[in-house]
Amino acid sequence: MGTLLHQITVEELAAELDTGSSVTVIDTRPPESFDAWHIEGAVNVPFHPIEGLGSDWDWEQVAALAADGPVVAICGKGLSSTSFGFELSERGYDDVTVVKGGMEDWSKLYEIVELDTGDDDLFVAQIQRRAKGCLGYVVGSRSAREAVVVDATRQYHEFELVAADAGMTISGVLDTHVHADHISGGHELADRLGVPYYLGAHATDRDVQYDFTPLEDGESVTVGEYDIEATYAPGHTSDMTNYLVDGRFLLTGDTLFVESVGRTELQFGDEKAATGAELLYDTLHGTVLSLPDETRILPGHVSVSTDGTYGVAAPGELVSTTLGELRDELDMLEMDKETFVHRVADNTPEKPPNYERVIAINTGRETVGDEEEATELELGPNNCAA
Repeated sequence: MGTLLHQITVEELAAELDTGSSVTVIDTRPPESFDAWHIEGAVNVPFHPIEGLGSDWDWEQVAALAADGPVVAICGKGLSSTSFGFELSERGYDDVTVVKGGMEDWSKLYEIVELDTGDDDLFVAQIQRRAKGCLGYVVGSRSAREAVVVDATRQYHEFELVAADAGMTISGVLDTHVHADHISGGHELADRLGVPYYLGAHATDRDVQYDFTPLEDGESVTVGEYDIEATYAPGHTSDMTNYLVDGRFLLTGDTLFVESVGRTELQFGDEKAATGAELLYDTLHGTVLSLPDETRILPGHVSVSTDGTYGVAAPGELVSTTLGELRDELDMLEMDKETFVHRVADNTPEKPPNYERVIAINTGRETVGDEEEATELELGPNNCAA
């Protein structure tokens, strides 16, 4: 007789994996779902509560996997993995755990990294959405006890908690652009708190239906005595705006990443991707690269592969570098304009799923039905880099 089935949260699973635990993660979703997106190191064993194991597996093979150590089963929402766990338990394997909420909850897992700003008053925290690689920020003044949020995801309470834990009240919410890979929580957070919602002034050209406060190039929002200067940075989108904090920290959105630059065809389309790439080149060489080498780059995303690995750093580590380091190490910044445009426009990666509907939601032209639909729209890692 099998033992009782244990459950863990995604936070507990992440902690185990990050400490090098020897657990075997078995993902029971269909192969196409697994191939699109899964936890690093997971093994796909398709299982249906009624139909049982997928055709490529038998219980002897599963037993061999289970013999390697503790098994942690995961699926989309925790349903088929629970049935799989009970089946294993009934077959005599008593070290079986099921992940509550499955990959749906995994997609909402966050890590918080506070930067060393070299200033006891200036607070900057990077909020990492682990599975998607979305990076948002809370920027504040400890003495003024106020902060702004930049690029909040729809789980905006994560940003509220960071500000509250630092003893700060949120006085404004900013988005760098109309996002295509995830549903922004920026407007909803600002509306709930009754504070201004800021976008770059060129967001008026994106048919944004929400009320927002437009920021012109060079205009600033302040927290305490610190300026957060809006810098128009078209390329990834026509409305892209970077935010320069205290002249030292550049929040680049999807303009410039630690490992790449932003793609351009999600707004401009495949036919005009070269137009966006030309704008992006001019932004990088005419605006971003004119800043001092010591400027710290804080991007809006980190690349996450379908197997869950980060392109740089690791979950819970700061995703950042200096502009000087990028000048030396990022090949795309050394290309001439023609080569750069060809590289960005003609070698586009697979588009994020549902990106057109996500854009429509983020402009307010469409609404998301419910939490289940929102989760389905966002499943999988971001794919915003060229």
